[in-house]
Amino acid sequence: MEKQGKGITLMDFLHLKNDREEREEQEQKCEDEVEFGVESESEGGIEIERIEEEKEIKEEGTPRIFTVHEVTKYIRQKLDGDEVLKDIYVKGELSNLNQPTSGHSYFTIKDKSSELQCVMFRDRNALLKFALEDGLSVIVRGHISVYEKRGRYQLYVEEIQEEGIGALYLAFEQLKKKLKAEGLFDEVYKKPIPSFPRRIGIITSPTGAAIRDMLNITRRRFPHVHILLAPVAVQGEEAAPQIVNAIRLMNRYSAEREKIEVLIMGRGGGSIEELWAFNEEAVARAIFSSEIPVISAVGHETDFTIADFVADRRAATPSEAAEFVVPDKREIEKNLSSLELRMRQNVFKAIEYHRKRLESIEKSILFRKPTERINQYRQTVDGIKESIFAEITHLVALHRKSLQGLTGKLDALSPLAILERGYSICLKEEIVVRSVEDISVGDALKILLTDGEATSEVKEKKTKG
Repeated sequence: MEKQGKGITLMDFLHLKNDREEREEQEQKCEDEVEFGVESESEGGIEIERIEEEKEIKEEGTPRIFTVHEVTKYIRQKLDGDEVLKDIYVKGELSNLNQPTSGHSYFTIKDKSSELQCVMFRDRNALLKFALEDGLSVIVRGHISVYEKRGRYQLYVEEIQEEGIGALYLAFEQLKKKLKAEGLFDEVYKKPIPSFPRRIGIITSPTGAAIRDMLNITRRRFPHVHILLAPVAVQGEEAAPQIVNAIRLMNRYSAEREKIEVLIMGRGGGSIEELWAFNEEAVARAIFSSEIPVISAVGHETDFTIADFVADRRAATPSEAAEFVVPDKREIEKNLSSLELRMRQNVFKAIEYHRKRLESIEKSILFRKPTERINQYRQTVDGIKESIFAEITHLVALHRKSLQGLTGKLDALSPLAILERGYSICLKEEIVVRSVEDISVGDALKILLTDGEATSEVKEKKTKG
């Protein structure tokens, strides 16, 4: 029996508990290898995996006994590692739907032969654009894994589409994935949209509401812009080829005649089938190859097409595209008035600044008596000259005194000074005789005296001692 004021049933409580347990199991996936190591081994031609636990080594031949948890975890690891089951689309009939207050959805999808348990958690469930109900034919996308607590495998759902539009949605996702891998969505290829285009090309139906809205907005915001319309079908089998031809025609016209600064390509809202022309690969590649920047304005704000991802910019609606690409004349005039006012203020400030500076210069002594500053500089130069002359004179006196001292020392050591004291110098063949061993009896010697020289002959020589 349900208690009043609680707002939750027993069934809801059980599902909440199961949800928490499933969340905890998913968070533990990255820790699987902590307790167990996994390695491949072949027995009897069948590829199996052996789970090794850090326990005592069993005796050879003893069979390995697994716990229920180990087997379940092993199966979950196998499923999680399967490339097909990591991202899979499954078609079936929805049944046994249960949506507790937790916000999660539990249901089964089935066909004539089998059933598959499914769970869609609250964060993904909130993105659904339609209500789930039993008996609905759907295509679900997600991954297969095991809920270890119950030991059952189930599909963890990421997206759900009604089967009626499921094929188109699947084609959309596949083309989107392909073009993204080729780099057609990369920001590096996005061309900038000019701020003030003079000529705009529009690719849309000539009778739809989209062209009327864009023309009205353009006339109101900036009537001087030149608009070129390429009329095309925007739905049906002929739409995609016409759109591709229109893009090429606009580029050829821009290259050969008058430059077109930007292209707007779009239409009003509709179903996915009605918007499908803008999901065609040929249209996407034509947009990517366009030399003119392209704005995609397809459907309403919630509608997304392949063209939106490839285009240089996406607008939620055709009206938004016109407002973005065409500047508002009134806003421009307002900005110009503001800039003019700022320029006037800046000019007045500059004039006032230089006026005050000129007044300051006029009041200065240099301006009133320019020769007075020159005379001050002359006096300074004279003082510097006197200081230099005095310094040079002092240095010359010091060097002269030092030179005189050196001269006195040289005179004291000079041989001429010895002669003046009464001594003489004896030379033999212009070589000073220092010992009696340097001369022989009969040698002719030159004797230098203070007032002249004399020549003598050795008659006899004696040695001391």
